[in-house]
Amino acid sequence: MIKESTAEHYIKMTETPIHKLILSLGIPTTISMLVTSFYNMADTYFVGKIDTSASGAIGVVFGLMSIIQAFGFMFGHGAGSIIARKLGQKKLTHASITASTSFTCSLIAGTLILLFGLLFQNPLMRLLGSTETILPYARTYSLFILIAAPVMTASCVLNNILRYEGKALLAMVGLTTGGILNIFGDWLLMRKFDMGIAGAGISTAISQSIGFILLLYMFLAGKTQTHLSFRQCSWHLNEIMNIIKTGFPSMMRQGLNSISTMILNGYAGIYGGDAAVAAMSIVNRICFFIFAVGLGLGQGFQPVCAFNFGAKKYDRVKKSFWFTVMAGEIFLGLLAIIGMCFSSHLIGLFRDDPAVIEIGTFALQVAFVSLFFIPLTVCGNMMFQSVGSNGRATFLSALRSGLCFIPFIIILSAVWGLTGVQISQTVSDIVTFFITVPFVFAFFRRMQGEEGERE
Repeated sequence: MIKESTAEHYIKMTETPIHKLILSLGIPTTISMLVTSFYNMADTYFVGKIDTSASGAIGVVFGLMSIIQAFGFMFGHGAGSIIARKLGQKKLTHASITASTSFTCSLIAGTLILLFGLLFQNPLMRLLGSTETILPYARTYSLFILIAAPVMTASCVLNNILRYEGKALLAMVGLTTGGILNIFGDWLLMRKFDMGIAGAGISTAISQSIGFILLLYMFLAGKTQTHLSFRQCSWHLNEIMNIIKTGFPSMMRQGLNSISTMILNGYAGIYGGDAAVAAMSIVNRICFFIFAVGLGLGQGFQPVCAFNFGAKKYDRVKKSFWFTVMAGEIFLGLLAIIGMCFSSHLIGLFRDDPAVIEIGTFALQVAFVSLFFIPLTVCGNMMFQSVGSNGRATFLSALRSGLCFIPFIIILSAVWGLTGVQISQTVSDIVTFFITVPFVFAFFRRMQGEEGERE
């Protein structure tokens, strides 16, 4: 791919028709998300052939991966949003400083997670919802995830900078290559070499490392607008705090995902044992796979939103938002309807335990209902983060997996037991939708007023 000039990039981001631009950025991102989700499901599938406790370990370690991703996305989305707005303002040098600073900080954060995780591995696994029977599997799998933590956090940064620059195709190459290698690695190490859950962990660590190398190559080969250099890294507190504040909604969202996974596993274990933990783990993986379609389009929307907001093209911000919401409703709604019809078959693909299938089928059917409410809430949150409205973005990101979910799972499980555990996330998603709507409309009214004053 030939590098665009700054002027060509500006014209592309501010003049290309909205639907064409978002699809050109969103489709590669969607493919990346689907492949990433698919290789997560491959782990679930292959490990599910061991036993129910091993399946539960995947769900437990998923909480650890959410912690790692929380730091990666905080620095990645924080830097990406700032970079896109700086490019919209034609401030290329400042954009490169932000890119270098966030990349360095992500490597440091990943290394600290590695050291902390190795020192407190057993307590961490129990905190994330591991039972005593799940713990040996969780320890083995998490060891390799922890080893890969620095490259996982840094990969999140590189991927998001590429996306926010409008280079979604380059980001896709790195992520999908790693994902495909992980699926092959699972099959090779677990089926052919009979390495059990350790094979799944090794495969994930190796594939993440290869994906990181490919993403880094895009920058070193000069295929990007920004440049990475440790010499350009800024240690000024204001610069680092600006990245953290802008990316904090992502930290909140991913961090609360980890906490909600921990709480979900804990309550599932109380009311249904290892079978319930395994079932809810499988449900989460299936839902994330489907959710990847909407999330991929949303991530195609983010650079368009941030760049045009920086360029003061407010009408394009509004049009891009509603196009993304409607496209997400169509795709996710269709997939939700199809999924409801085949819920038991989907659960059975990953674990043939009758108790897991029974618990997972109802939970999955309820979870599909929430897919109709997610597009607007996700796009609203992404929009506020992209334009630098950090307070609103942080509050809205805290709703789905935190401020709404945690009270609901405590209350509903106390009233209805396992059924309350199964429905709590969907109830949270519906309430989050109705809270987000007024924030979105108030922002558009204010933005329209600013545009009128400018004219």
